[in-house]
Amino acid sequence: MNRIEKKFRELKKIKKKVFIAFVTAGYPTLQATESLVLAFEKNGADIIELGIPFSDPLADGPIIQASSHHALQKGVTVKKIFALVARIRKKSQIPMALMTSYNSIFHLGEERFVKEARRAGVDGIIVPDLPPEEGEGLIKAAKRNRLAVVFFLSPTTTKNRMKSIMKASSGFIYYISLTGVTGVLRAVPSDVVRNVKMAKRMTQKPVCVGFGISTPAQVKSIGKIADGVIVGSAIVKEIQKNLKKRDLVRRVSRFVFRLAKSL
Repeated sequence: MNRIEKKFRELKKIKKKVFIAFVTAGYPTLQATESLVLAFEKNGADIIELGIPFSDPLADGPIIQASSHHALQKGVTVKKIFALVARIRKKSQIPMALMTSYNSIFHLGEERFVKEARRAGVDGIIVPDLPPEEGEGLIKAAKRNRLAVVFFLSPTTTKNRMKSIMKASSGFIYYISLTGVTGVLRAVPSDVVRNVKMAKRMTQKPVCVGFGISTPAQVKSIGKIADGVIVGSAIVKEIQKNLKKRDLVRRVSRFVFRLAKSL
């Protein structure tokens, strides 16, 4: 059992839902990312998703795309992100998963990527552009190294396909609340409740909802049906709003606290 699985079991025992906070690694700097992760933990985040910047992402909307572009311009690499995780591990045991395009894994090689990620202290990998049918090699390598590999359900996923995705996924199952890319929504689509309830009837694994969730009210609403809630673009947008502020970490952490508290 790795840190992600342990966290879900731990919180389930006290009937608490899991709050997952996403940040783009290296936005605005790697040092700032380290400070943000540690501050998020103190302000209620249970799991951290670290986004690996990539030039041609599949699922990222304009907010996260802009943060990735900024990080790439600053010279952020996978190797530097592994070093970042290793530094965080000296101060914290918060579960961390890497959100990455498959290209970054392919470039290093599946076995090497998984081993280096595990050595750094990573607990899971989330790959939006890798379907389970093509992920057998990565799944096996991750299992050997006790890393979770998270796959996605969406509003258009058929019931039969849900079964194969649930079987392949470990750590948790990521339900995308909308068709399209990441972003900030005014309201959560109405079919989310129905689809998440159906998914939970089909598996014992945790089902978490992400994409578009941006307010405490939305987090609270989703938390009533899902095992966990993921917020990404809204947090990155908050970083963007406070880039020139000396107390950026405090301001963004306060936002995360409000979101996490609503669970």
